[in-house]
Amino acid sequence: KKKTVSFSTMPNDRKINSTAACISFMLEGCELKKVRSNSRMYSRFFVLDADMRSVRWEPSKKDSEKAKIEIKSVKEVRVGKKTPVLRSNGLSDQFPDECAFSIIYGDNYESLDLVASSADVVSAWVMGLRYLVSYGKHTPEAPGTSHPSLRTSWISSVFDLADLEKSGRIPVSRAVQLIKALNPGMKTSTIELKFKELQKASERPGTEVACDLFVEVYCELCTRPEIFFLLVQFSSNKEYLGLKDLLMFLEVEQGMEGVTEEKCLEIVGKYEPSKEGREKGYLAIDGFTRYLLSADCSIFDPQHRKVCQDMAQPLSHYYISSAHSACLLEDNFWGRSDISGYISALGLGCRSIELVLWDGPEGEPVVYTSPSAASCVPFRAVVGLIDQHAFTASAYPLILCLVVRCSAPQQRLAAQCLRKTLGEKLYLEPPNPAASYLPSPEQLKGRILIKGKKLPPGCEDSEGEVSDEEEGWELARRLGQEEREAPEGGGPRRVRLSRELSELVSLCQAIPFQDFESSRRGQRYWEMCSFSEVEAGRFANECPAELVSYNKRFLSRVYPSPMRIDASNMNPQDFWKCGCQMVAMNYQTPGLMMDLNAGWFRQNGACGYVLRPAIMREEVSYFSANAKDSLPGVPAQLLHLKVISGQNLPKPKGSGAKGEVVEPYVCAEIHGIPADCAEHRTKTALQSGDNPVFDESLEFQINLPELAVLRFVVLDDDYIGDEFIAQYTIPFECLQPGYRHVPLQSLAGEPLPHATLFVHVAITDRRGGGKGHRRGLAGRRGRRVREYTSTKATGIKAIDEVFRTATQPLREATDLRENVQNALVSFKELCGLTPAANMKQCILTVATWLLHSDSAPSVTLNLAEKYPPMEAQGPIPDLLRKVLTAYETMIQTSRTLIESADAVYGKLIQAQQAGMDFHKELPRIEAKEGLRGRKLQKALESFAWNITVLKGQADLLKHAKAEALDNLWQIHNAGQSCGIGRNGSASPEPSRLRAPLEPIPE
Repeated sequence: KKKTVSFSTMPNDRKINSTAACISFMLEGCELKKVRSNSRMYSRFFVLDADMRSVRWEPSKKDSEKAKIEIKSVKEVRVGKKTPVLRSNGLSDQFPDECAFSIIYGDNYESLDLVASSADVVSAWVMGLRYLVSYGKHTPEAPGTSHPSLRTSWISSVFDLADLEKSGRIPVSRAVQLIKALNPGMKTSTIELKFKELQKASERPGTEVACDLFVEVYCELCTRPEIFFLLVQFSSNKEYLGLKDLLMFLEVEQGMEGVTEEKCLEIVGKYEPSKEGREKGYLAIDGFTRYLLSADCSIFDPQHRKVCQDMAQPLSHYYISSAHSACLLEDNFWGRSDISGYISALGLGCRSIELVLWDGPEGEPVVYTSPSAASCVPFRAVVGLIDQHAFTASAYPLILCLVVRCSAPQQRLAAQCLRKTLGEKLYLEPPNPAASYLPSPEQLKGRILIKGKKLPPGCEDSEGEVSDEEEGWELARRLGQEEREAPEGGGPRRVRLSRELSELVSLCQAIPFQDFESSRRGQRYWEMCSFSEVEAGRFANECPAELVSYNKRFLSRVYPSPMRIDASNMNPQDFWKCGCQMVAMNYQTPGLMMDLNAGWFRQNGACGYVLRPAIMREEVSYFSANAKDSLPGVPAQLLHLKVISGQNLPKPKGSGAKGEVVEPYVCAEIHGIPADCAEHRTKTALQSGDNPVFDESLEFQINLPELAVLRFVVLDDDYIGDEFIAQYTIPFECLQPGYRHVPLQSLAGEPLPHATLFVHVAITDRRGGGKGHRRGLAGRRGRRVREYTSTKATGIKAIDEVFRTATQPLREATDLRENVQNALVSFKELCGLTPAANMKQCILTVATWLLHSDSAPSVTLNLAEKYPPMEAQGPIPDLLRKVLTAYETMIQTSRTLIESADAVYGKLIQAQQAGMDFHKELPRIEAKEGLRGRKLQKALESFAWNITVLKGQADLLKHAKAEALDNLWQIHNAGQSCGIGRNGSASPEPSRLRAPLEPIPE
């Protein structure tokens, strides 16, 4: 069972917030489990010698001089299961990753593998050891005795400014306000308590505090150990990040590209509080914390804050943010209509609003969702409001869905009102019969489309009969206010429609749905159907492929079941996965479903339109919405998520009975296609106050990244029922890698001030790792049977012969990619890194080993060559030889991939294009071959599968080549910056070959 991790579990309730505290802890010593190569674990007491030159352990069969490791012999300190011994299957599940660490030491690069009782004990040892390794040759005499640090000087200067009387003391109340101003989320009671505690400990009670006590309180309260630990990892002097350190952190850990020292200086200038730090280009712990908490370091990719998708595709290729009953503030049954609901929905980027028109008492139509509503809103007022707010949040087209329940005379008044109020914004141009698809959002910018019924072409009268929609009648029926009987013999109900209202409908003509075959043969692109949640759900389960195919050309709208009298929401993902563009949500009802909707539509500048995945748009593609595994041609991704800590978490609403104690845990949920839906939770942080530490790693496989949404939920662990604290929902495509803060929101989606989760995000492709560290090293992996994607027989000889030519190129493409991926994982494992690490981290790690050794073997990277060899002079230890061999394998497989990819790619595309040449001929060939029913459907499915596989595998290969070139660029870059590169003038590729928004697996 995993242990609860919290910094309050340190012995003597000590909080480690400086290197000095770590070294003091090591000097006292503690029990750790020593892991042997036979996977057995032994408890031993480990302690740092008083002279800080060695780490010893006891009891031991070795004599005391052998049961120790000299600090100067330490090459590297690794956190987690990063050595072959700790990765071995026998141990893998006995303790969590964050409780393990390894010391790599000696000329033979041996490893001492250790397991601690909690992650904070690991942090103390690792931080202290890394400090001593860096300063081994000139260790400070005692921790904390050196000149005042950058931070202490700055805090003292803040105190001096507050010391208005220049007496060297300030009132406690002023000191409390000062610390609160520097850390806005912190509770006043917490600060007051800390002052009392330290005043008592130092026997200096009173209403005033001196500078030294103020500094001590600030450092204890405002140092986040997990951020301090991070700073120590990247800092060259263990106290602050210089410009080179910061640049390394941004490139290696945060995945930023093209970072310059000028950019780093800008960051220091913006976030470092001390004047000295800003002048010298140093980012100390407070500036670093501020930077990590800032919008510049947000988990949400800033590229997605503005419109970043292609907006020139047909309207049917987008998901459209849609509202149902937008004017209702409460539930459907007892709801109170209020005009502000429309302003709220439009302000959130909603692009489709439903208006149900009823006869008003004063001869003018009114809007409400059922005749029982407590109040109604004049239609004229609603249209005026829409005119005013339609394009405040988004310039893209707004669709008004009219459900007509009023008489013909009032319909005429409604039409006149729409024309007069909306004027030029109304889109009235008749559809182009020669076109095959709807215009694009770009073409329809600033326009309002009316979705509704239209009179049949032959009707010359001022009004006529049309089939009615089910939507809007159910509640009337429940309330016994149904005015019209259904026609005899079943069939659709008929209603009267005025010509004036009919003429306002152009691109969104509402028609009843018959069946998919009828739609394929006779539906025109400007006609659209509305489905009830129940009907759409049946299609999604029984014939998902047909629904996806239907939605490639036609718009479809799904509205909630009338049984939802509490205005609850359906799960929009159930219908998005089948390509349904308009899933109408009750915006007034907060909760999971609305979180998904709001989070989803945030990804394209919150403009209300999101481009659907390519596999759902392409004319010929195979996509099964209910797939239980990876999809042909779509690279599956692995999300490695580490939930580190929480900050300023509020108490759950209505939790007065529990008092101040909140015991939170975090649930991470993936919502998407069924194969991706998953949920993992952290352990509960017990008695952790407002700032719990979780330190837990979670992993998710994502088969269709373009449709996946990640939702964080923070809950309070309680016997009676876990209470909601906060949530945040983000599309997978918007995640930024590295160390990020998640800005938490309330149940209603409002930001919670200063409440955050601190997480680490890494994304790899499935083949490249994720599970890699659970297997042994390369030898064991080699025996895995390689899976090849193949084409399927259609049963039509001529077509099958074309696809058969792709069999060999498909195998070659898989081999090229997988050989590189396997070599990469082996190299990363031997470097002691996870599969999520990038190439720059690997080279820097090897360089670090070589630099921390007096008798370092000479290893250099020859950067004069396009594929730089790693060359060694003289004898080298066994581990380093394995690393060099793995590097050589990786370089050779990358070279083969780069040099062969274009030819194989050409063959795959050629086969795909030859297949597509048959597409237009398919109906004729089917008839000739006599294919019908199930056989015909199977042939069409296989054809679509083959086209999707060929295009997908070609894209994966192209992507892999770009990644291999990028790795070469990183090798050159890292070789030059860390000093092991020679002849470093040539650079393989001047331009980075990454598409700006494409998630490239590391």
